[in-house]
Amino acid sequence: MTYCLNPQCPKPQNPNNYQFCSSCGSKLLLGDRYRALEPMVRGGGGRTFLGIDLHQSHCIIKQIAGKNGKESLANFRNEAQQLQTLGLHPNIPELIAYFETASHIHNFSPVLVQEFIEGQNIAKEIYDETTIQNLIEEVLPILQFIHDCHIVHRDINPQNFIRTPAGTLFLVDFSTAKVTAKTALAKTGTMVGSAAYVAPEQLRGKAVYASDLYSLGVICIHLLTGFHPFDLFDSHEGRWLWEDYLANPVKPVLSDVFKKMLADAVGDRYQSADEIYRDLHAGQTLIPTIIQSRSPSQTAFSSLKTLQPVWSCFRTLKGHTSSVCALAFHPNGKILASGGADRVIRFWDADTGTSQFKVLKGHSSIITAIVFQPQTNLIISCSWDYRICFWNYEEELAEIEAHAGWIKTLAITRSSQLLASGSADKTVKLWDVNTRKLKQTLWGCEGEIRSLVFNPKGNLLMGSGTDRVIRIWEIDRSRTRQILQGHTGAVNALVTSPSGRILFSSGEDRTIKIWDLQQGKLQRELQGHTDSIETLAMNSEGNLLVSGGSDRIVRIWHPGTGQLLHELADHEAGIEAIAIAPDNRTIATASRDKTIKLWKYQ
Repeated sequence: MTYCLNPQCPKPQNPNNYQFCSSCGSKLLLGDRYRALEPMVRGGGGRTFLGIDLHQSHCIIKQIAGKNGKESLANFRNEAQQLQTLGLHPNIPELIAYFETASHIHNFSPVLVQEFIEGQNIAKEIYDETTIQNLIEEVLPILQFIHDCHIVHRDINPQNFIRTPAGTLFLVDFSTAKVTAKTALAKTGTMVGSAAYVAPEQLRGKAVYASDLYSLGVICIHLLTGFHPFDLFDSHEGRWLWEDYLANPVKPVLSDVFKKMLADAVGDRYQSADEIYRDLHAGQTLIPTIIQSRSPSQTAFSSLKTLQPVWSCFRTLKGHTSSVCALAFHPNGKILASGGADRVIRFWDADTGTSQFKVLKGHSSIITAIVFQPQTNLIISCSWDYRICFWNYEEELAEIEAHAGWIKTLAITRSSQLLASGSADKTVKLWDVNTRKLKQTLWGCEGEIRSLVFNPKGNLLMGSGTDRVIRIWEIDRSRTRQILQGHTGAVNALVTSPSGRILFSSGEDRTIKIWDLQQGKLQRELQGHTDSIETLAMNSEGNLLVSGGSDRIVRIWHPGTGQLLHELADHEAGIEAIAIAPDNRTIATASRDKTIKLWKYQ
């Protein structure tokens, strides 16, 4: 089977004897030489195929997604140059060819062609003290080389070390590698890599050279003991217990080396591969690998980007004088509104971060939620002062004495005609946005209401709060349709998938729960936060779930798999609100540290 390299092709599979795709007409041979045989990996960074070089043998074809424009093309070229340099090392796959353009392939995305390494990963091998030290001494020259090239691999794990039938060890998969400069090493980026082997600072998005050495240490104790790293680490005591799992103790020098490789603080750890080698060999220096130029069979070039895009804070907005508790993007994505404990609403240009319009004053207590009615540029806010206020960008237009207790949450239907408010008075009220008249009151909650969300059709309303359950109301019948139970603390936040079939909830029990609304069943629980989760947001494509709370960490999840993708740790106090821009390219987070941070994937 031959795969078409047009990313938009609806039926990419073709018989091996075809020269052109039977579905989209794209030419199937890249550079008249490379053919994609079968997909291996597909992710946010593109697609990877097992391929064949018609002049030689099997190869790996990596197609990079979304590389358009001069800047992206320059990044692609820089990356290809880095991979070409790395491929000179005899234990790193060679970069065979790379292609910027291919006019005969529709919707072409840049492609790398790399050497295919046939063999087995080292997890399948059996280790004792001698063989584990031999493994270290095989790996150290490879890591020293890539670090000398100013690259942190960031995914050192047993699956990425392949031993060929001839016994040669290769380090593969530089898809998460990060090109560094000394001044950039300590900057926050994103957490990538295999979680069981990742260093603590890498979990916080600050991978350095010592992070790769830490991961190598985890590999060693894993292979030496035969136990998974998660079983070897005592999270309560915060230390490795690998020596308790050994049948026979290792020699003291090797034990000391492992302990230093696995030190929690970067400063207490080895800073280079050479330092490890010197401790293993009484001061001897690691001899660099002799690099001999290979004869690359490159056919058409310019470069590619090995740099893994990361969510990074590109702007901090300051202006509020107390905790920021509410955020909302205008549907046009150009304006961000914020409010909080200083009782004012501010507007920001989402591109420049500059303050826009007037500061709106009128609430007499904490502003807890803001929504837009885009058709009229109406801004709606609620507060602990029991009121809902309606504004334009210049002044307050009207207010409602809405509840007999403070109001925590607002929700508005997609049509923007129906507004829901939830209060500490244990009621939910539904309002006609245009007339500002009360339409109905929903009862049944046994505690204060902290979150509300409509389904996309606007016929169901989900609510939660301190009574630890989630109520689902049918709007037309004004009745409770279902009650979801499972949280052990107050439920602070709710958000639905774009289809409305899945509900996500979070709260004081530090968990995110994923519910199938059609079946009314709990599907999955996500854990990772260490304190109460105050807020959730989901992008319009439904492939990113963002959470934040009192532990000050913004976490980004893949909602389908439950995988933790990123951890953002720039706030100095708990996170109160999260909003995602309509184009899904910007995340805004608001905190008790009085700031709003804007994040982009770049």
